[in-house]
Amino acid sequence: MTTRISLADRGMVEVAGADASKFLQNLLTNNIASLAPGDARFAALLSPQGKILADFLVFAYEAEGERRFLLDCSSARVPELLQKFGNYRLRSQVTFADRSSELRSVAVLDTEEKPDIPALAVARDPRAPALGWRAIVPAGEAEESHSLDAYEARRIAAVVPEGGVDFAYGDAFPQEANMDLLFGVDFSKGCFIGQEVVSRMKHRGSVRKRIASFQSHGPAPAHGTPIRAGEIELGVAGSRLADKGLALVRLDRLEDAKAAGLKTVADGVELDIAAAP
Repeated sequence: MTTRISLADRGMVEVAGADASKFLQNLLTNNIASLAPGDARFAALLSPQGKILADFLVFAYEAEGERRFLLDCSSARVPELLQKFGNYRLRSQVTFADRSSELRSVAVLDTEEKPDIPALAVARDPRAPALGWRAIVPAGEAEESHSLDAYEARRIAAVVPEGGVDFAYGDAFPQEANMDLLFGVDFSKGCFIGQEVVSRMKHRGSVRKRIASFQSHGPAPAHGTPIRAGEIELGVAGSRLADKGLALVRLDRLEDAKAAGLKTVADGVELDIAAAP
């Protein structure tokens, strides 16, 4: 049976105009120039220092004879995203619109076939096969068959972080949020904002932190709970569902703790943290 889940915490930004593709291509971490209707790309807008300001799925669709783009992002990031785009527009023939009140993001799971639903855009979630399809539908068509927990279980199992929960916007590099492992950074596409820093981290292998999954021996710790091995702080807990969750951890400290046979604990609950992806 197909599982449909409306993702109510997602916002929608539309980018249109003659220069829309070129504008996004010059800013975002992924290749937008080659994005065609029926596909989606995972991408981010970074600060010049290489930190994630907003991450999103980008969809292309045709409207009024032109190719437009829909950015499926955290609703909390929509105002800043619009502001940053406005700052970068200069003389580009491009427009931006907040369409969050009109459109909804729907996850469609448990089907290999492309969902036959009324939608502006439908594509496989590019981050992980377990996340199925993502559809952008009119707000009145966002009916669902399951609760958000069904989607969260898949997301956590696939080690796909959620911005604002598993990492802080403005404070995390793409590699720390696993974007390089989730097909969110194209290192061969040419320049984008923050590229120099992100490329340098890749070539030097200097990623010290990453999102990893954990299994807890009891209820998973709340978001923001410090994780320790003895007196050593390893990281902080993020998303959770029942006894599973994600955490942003220091890779070297985690490796040392495992080598020393130290228990990993958060708020008195022992955690088994998987090796970071």
